[in-house]
Amino acid sequence: MDIQNQSSTSEPPEAGTIMGTSQSSPSSPPLLVDEEQRTAATATNKGPKKLALIPLVFLIYFEVAGGPYGEEAAVGSAGPLFAILGFLIFPFIWSIPEALVTAELATTFPGNGGFVIWANKAFGPFWGSLMGSWKLLSGVINLASYPVLCIDYLKLVFPIFSSGVPRNLAILFSTILLSFLNYTGLAIVGYTAVCLGIVSLSPFIVLCFASIPKIHPKRWVSLGQEGVKRDWKLFFNTLFWNLNFWDNASTLAGEVDQPQKTFPRALFSAGILTCLSYLIPLLAATGATPLDQVKWVDGYFADLAAMIAGKWLKYWIEIGAVLSVIGLYEAQLSSCAYQILGMANIGVMPKFFGSRAKWFNTPWVGILLSTMIVLAVSYMNFTDIIASVNFLYSLGMLLEFASFLWLRRKMPKIKRPYKVPLPLPALIIMCLVPSGFLVYVMAVANKIVYLVSVLLTVLGIVWYFLMKLCRSKKWFEFENSVDKDENEDEYSLR
Repeated sequence: MDIQNQSSTSEPPEAGTIMGTSQSSPSSPPLLVDEEQRTAATATNKGPKKLALIPLVFLIYFEVAGGPYGEEAAVGSAGPLFAILGFLIFPFIWSIPEALVTAELATTFPGNGGFVIWANKAFGPFWGSLMGSWKLLSGVINLASYPVLCIDYLKLVFPIFSSGVPRNLAILFSTILLSFLNYTGLAIVGYTAVCLGIVSLSPFIVLCFASIPKIHPKRWVSLGQEGVKRDWKLFFNTLFWNLNFWDNASTLAGEVDQPQKTFPRALFSAGILTCLSYLIPLLAATGATPLDQVKWVDGYFADLAAMIAGKWLKYWIEIGAVLSVIGLYEAQLSSCAYQILGMANIGVMPKFFGSRAKWFNTPWVGILLSTMIVLAVSYMNFTDIIASVNFLYSLGMLLEFASFLWLRRKMPKIKRPYKVPLPLPALIIMCLVPSGFLVYVMAVANKIVYLVSVLLTVLGIVWYFLMKLCRSKKWFEFENSVDKDENEDEYSLR
């Protein structure tokens, strides 16, 4: 619109000019200057391809869900009725508040780094650095579970991958291959996520249609089988695990085309896709088959598919599970890598960590560092470590909610392209509900989880003071730029 207005109001070029270029200088032939201008304009406009709406929707979808795979434990722990109610109600008390906070802050401060920037601007560099440590450790160590899970699915078809050297080599090469795909560019990863999402969801669409003639609605209101004790801890952890990580995509904000408009739309669309992909297959499977509660564990959807439609659908769902794991890995590796890039951009990490590849413009150092940690953790027995990183993620979310509320009070007049339409008291209530759940998740942790979480937190604190020392001694080069945006005339993230 601005360009059109300028074109309509600008005066015609003066006499003696060609294409707006003066002929008065004999040393600058008009055609040569015109060619130089076109070359300069092309160089100026050339840049990394930005992430569009549809790829961003599926990246967020894989950050959070990746399909119904993994929701089976909700039925096994509490019965069909509570599982259905959980996936129907829990998004309103947890997912929607997290997504709303992400939409407002990601559009107000649309830079790589996401939640690190928010905590930094709210409470200063120490808390920004600690937020980065908590979220990065939880993200990367959680990422290590996906190559292992992928091989666990493949060993059902190829038993050679069950143990020993073949298994270790399979984990190594699968991790390297999946990480290399991330190196080729975020746009490629985004459209790969679209394809993986469609293919991994397609067997569940078939499952739902095949279930319709066999559904008995009274099965939906079952409280579970007699003699099967409810495991509320497993139930809530399953809901939390399957409806979490809405804010992870915020670290990609700097790579998104028109983030102020695209991010809210993507979050809303991904939210609908996620809820439907959990709820509809759950209704279909529980309504179409007799309840055998103890069998409702991870992977049981494949057996249910065989009961409803035949073994061909079982194999299709197992293939879809592998593709879903690939999508989960790619989406979360992107978030971790661009978080490292964003932390380098605001001086939390040395400038070197923000390096981009010349060919693909991707944060190759962030990808390499994340991949190395993934490989190190993949060969460990990390059950307690995974529980610990969930604890760290909960700490990070509490800090994120606090940052959101404090920025509302600290910067009430800052331009917010998307703003949660609630006053501050209502926002406090909105954040208190999921915060209470986070406190519950942390309270039921065991001693080992507390110990590992404290050690990793101390590591994050040591990192902050080590980086502060490196900056003062000038051992490494750090980013010292003053960032500008439309919201403030000038601000420093440091």
